[in-house]
Amino acid sequence: MAEPASHRCCLGWDFSTQQVKVIAVDADLNVFYEDSVHFDSDLLEFGTQGGVHIHKDGLTVTSPVLMWVQALDVILEKMKASGFDFSQVLAMSGAGQQHGSVYWKTGASQVLTSLSPDLLLHQQLQACFSISDCPVWMDSSTTAQCRQLEAAVGGAQTLSCLTGSRAYERFTGNQIAKIYQQDPEAYSHTERISLVSSFAASLFLGFYSPIDYSDGSGMNLLQIHDKVWSQVCLDACAPHLEEKLGLLVPSCSVVGAVSSYYVQRYGFHPGCKVVAFTGDNPASLAGMRLEEGDIAVSLGTSDTLFLWLQEPTPALEGHIFCNPVDPQHYLALLCFKNGSLMREKIRDASASGSWNEFSKALRSTEMGNGGNLGFYFDVMEITPEIIGHHRFNAENHEVSAFPRDVEIRALIEGQFMAKRIHAESLGYRVMPKTKILATGGASHNRDILQVLADVFGAPVYIIDTANSACVGSAYRAFHGLVAGTNVPFSEVVKLAPMPRLAATPAPGAAQVYEALLLKYAKLEQRVLSQIQGPPE
Repeated sequence: MAEPASHRCCLGWDFSTQQVKVIAVDADLNVFYEDSVHFDSDLLEFGTQGGVHIHKDGLTVTSPVLMWVQALDVILEKMKASGFDFSQVLAMSGAGQQHGSVYWKTGASQVLTSLSPDLLLHQQLQACFSISDCPVWMDSSTTAQCRQLEAAVGGAQTLSCLTGSRAYERFTGNQIAKIYQQDPEAYSHTERISLVSSFAASLFLGFYSPIDYSDGSGMNLLQIHDKVWSQVCLDACAPHLEEKLGLLVPSCSVVGAVSSYYVQRYGFHPGCKVVAFTGDNPASLAGMRLEEGDIAVSLGTSDTLFLWLQEPTPALEGHIFCNPVDPQHYLALLCFKNGSLMREKIRDASASGSWNEFSKALRSTEMGNGGNLGFYFDVMEITPEIIGHHRFNAENHEVSAFPRDVEIRALIEGQFMAKRIHAESLGYRVMPKTKILATGGASHNRDILQVLADVFGAPVYIIDTANSACVGSAYRAFHGLVAGTNVPFSEVVKLAPMPRLAATPAPGAAQVYEALLLKYAKLEQRVLSQIQGPPE
């Protein structure tokens, strides 16, 4: 789609794992231009698979930083060739794959501030990075550093209360610690460490962009309540880390104007503002236009829950991030590995491989399933740490099998009850105005969404989220234009396409599931203790 821009707009960028993507959104919040560069197919010289290099140990996963720079060159040249009118761009913002980090070599800032418009970015920045292959979110090689960090602060729960998450291998602080321990020379030659999001913003600014609160929450380094770097976490990871990370800013901050490089090479207006870039998950929250009390449920290969929280209670499971559109509030993220593959397996076994038969089973069984509950985990679940299939009848006795229709409802009710129980353990509460926004493959099945509405006691809407991080970035750019005037994000995006109502709670659902949720939580603990043994 390459229609020349002839009206005022904002750009939304997404530097994701497999591509760099851009969209342009006009003042009526209509997307009128989009383009992308896919790393594997468009930048073959970097030899990535899925946008990354998986190392021989199977744990270390990196991406070449110059690939990201070159992708930006390619996409801007494509826009220019299509006749895109950069002078109409009022502001831009963007998203980066969360947790990934970029290491700028000493002296790189001078190169960044004096870019020549006659050359492409990647030609000028080749010698600007002390680490050429950057760790990304798929990396799981830092278990030792995670344990060191948790020990330094007094345990996993203490770290979670401080930073919003216990120590995770992909989180940036642990990645920095590994680099410092294994390549101290490269670390000492690093003058700035950026997240992928703030790195991308820096390319547009011509100087180092600060890290925003929301993406900074995915590092195990930011105190989420005080919104400052945690000194004890910094000290546990590497020396002189605070000066290498730089300042933190609210996610809706204007961090500067676009660099003269873009004015001279592409014709941007010199007043075009750059709003702080953030992580892809926070940007998706903006793209889906979540409001206080709302939930977004992505029903894919793994199921993901986004929650808008006012008073979070960080736990050993899930993640709490600072909210990208309201600095007083928070975003929680919960991931469940056993998503669509588990639903498809039960469909094949109990509904002859037919979604129509699967739906018929949900319609023919009653809410609450006569007290029959099931836990279905083919792979070790993240939340909670359970594997296997466990079925309980109305008397709480474990049984080996259910009738087919009961099995199907037990799976779907169990998946959604687990989501509600673990969301509430992070401080979430369903409110009268709560909306559930459903995305992903299973969001096309109205009968599954009916169970979701019944279990949570809230209406379910469906929304197109194909480009949610990109769209959210453009929305955040518009919000950045009025930042400081106390105009809420919801006011800025009120013209955006509305989600479509898909299901409302059935009469009596609240009473049925109030009791069943308590029963499910107790049985979950019982299954956990069977697998893990009694607590020490």
